[in-house]
Amino acid sequence: MDSTLPLRSLGHAGPQVTRLGLGLAALGRPSYHNLGHGSDVGEVRTVDALKARCHAVLDAAWDQGVRYFDVARSYGLGESFLADWLDARGLTRDDVTVGSKWGYVYTADWRDDAAVHEVKDHSVANLLRQQDESWALLSPWLATYSIHSATLESGVLDDDAVLDALARLRAERGLRVGLTVTGANQADVVRRAIALRGGGFFDVVQATCNLLEPSVLPALIEAHDAGLGVVVKESLANGRLTPRAAHGPTRDLLFENAAQLDTTPDALAIAWLLEQDAIDVVLSGAATADQLLSHARATQLRLDDATRAALGTLATRPADYWAARRALPWT
Repeated sequence: MDSTLPLRSLGHAGPQVTRLGLGLAALGRPSYHNLGHGSDVGEVRTVDALKARCHAVLDAAWDQGVRYFDVARSYGLGESFLADWLDARGLTRDDVTVGSKWGYVYTADWRDDAAVHEVKDHSVANLLRQQDESWALLSPWLATYSIHSATLESGVLDDDAVLDALARLRAERGLRVGLTVTGANQADVVRRAIALRGGGFFDVVQATCNLLEPSVLPALIEAHDAGLGVVVKESLANGRLTPRAAHGPTRDLLFENAAQLDTTPDALAIAWLLEQDAIDVVLSGAATADQLLSHARATQLRLDDATRAALGTLATRPADYWAARRALPWT
């Protein structure tokens, strides 16, 4: 894998990945719950327009050295957009690492005003259907396949039929299997996943971790030490750690420290995550090429002790963080 960014293994004996990756949650469908997403996308939200936008961001990511790409069945046409881009560039599994996810069904039918955009379905029937759909699109490049937003309440980690099907997916298609976690108790889910079936069942874990919600970090360190690859999503708290953040002490402190380092607030927030050695990949959720370029500045930043200490004061109560996240509108 050729990249200008540092490479490391995604977990024990995993594929080589770049520390900065690109997630397509905001690129494969007309609406998403990031602050300002509606203005990023604009009024023209046809399939062709969004595909062109997605490919422009993928081009920018490639030019910056990004070689890890994350998508999901529920990201509208995200898997299709990514597959078309990879094929057009003539890329292979040696050039990129691609991860996708199953467990949510996209229900908005390309409507940006849909009442419900996706519905969770962790049944084995949905796994079997979605794994084949993902494989049909991404088989030349797909390296990891994960449960999308596993929680203790969903019961997916207690479903032997699902776990057996994932084990077959690993054996028959050579995929590394993983899970993504969400919510105020995501650390508990990570620890449950580490120990599942005596340990060693999962290869990769993906969690929300950022300056506002770092509570999962100790569990991610445990996952890293157990040999799992660790990927971080929502690194910018759905836009709350960007110039679009609401005015207040959090924004002021973030902007002040970014200005001192002559960088952007979003780059500073991602740089803090890149300093966490347990994290293999930090995902950019950029919706525009300019955002991707700003995020990529993080790879050149080095924080001093005073900056780290200041950023550490931004953490909020997990319950408050997740309540605010649930209130974000899809635009």
